[in-house]
Amino acid sequence: MTAKYDVKRELRKCYAPKNTDWELVDVPELRFLAIDGHGDPNTSAAYRHTVEALYAVAYTVKFASEGDLGKDFVVGPLEGLWWADDLDDFLARLKDNWQWRLLINVPDWITGDMIEDAKHTALTKKSLPAIPDVRSTTLHEGTSAQVLHIGSYDDETPTLTRLHQEYLPANNLRETGLHHEIYLSDPRRTGPAKLRTILRQPVEAHAVE
Repeated sequence: MTAKYDVKRELRKCYAPKNTDWELVDVPELRFLAIDGHGDPNTSAAYRHTVEALYAVAYTVKFASEGDLGKDFVVGPLEGLWWADDLDDFLARLKDNWQWRLLINVPDWITGDMIEDAKHTALTKKSLPAIPDVRSTTLHEGTSAQVLHIGSYDDETPTLTRLHQEYLPANNLRETGLHHEIYLSDPRRTGPAKLRTILRQPVEAHAVE
């Protein structure tokens, strides 16, 4: 029997890192389910609805893939791209000003039509308001600075400040994409001090003038 596709196993350096200080990694092009939104994830109903919808569609397309194609996969962890119009708002955790794009990775054999079918099926079973907003997207981050953060989400600020004020300048790098987080722990079952989150920032060499 063919092993299930598991992005954490297939791309260990990208999805199962052990480094707790910034290192570079090459991230290939990947396919995702995605929904965009904005506001504080701790208080936004839209954020909660988005997470519910992404998982509902992800599991529906997983079961369809296994039944129709004989190809199974492990549903990937929840991921998020985060940004704000003002970087200081992001670093200061002014979450009401944040924009986000939540993601769940799916294998590259999952087509747009399969995702649309899964949305329709999921809606007939669960009338979740954000299911119609689920879309397919690809992301190719390439060279990225990445670190495994252990602890509360609100304790990320010193690590991110070090990235922007120390690591990138010291290595002649600049950011090229959005701040990316991959949530390896379930906050409903894991205490804040033990949460494991991958922090990722796509970068490129900064041309010297």
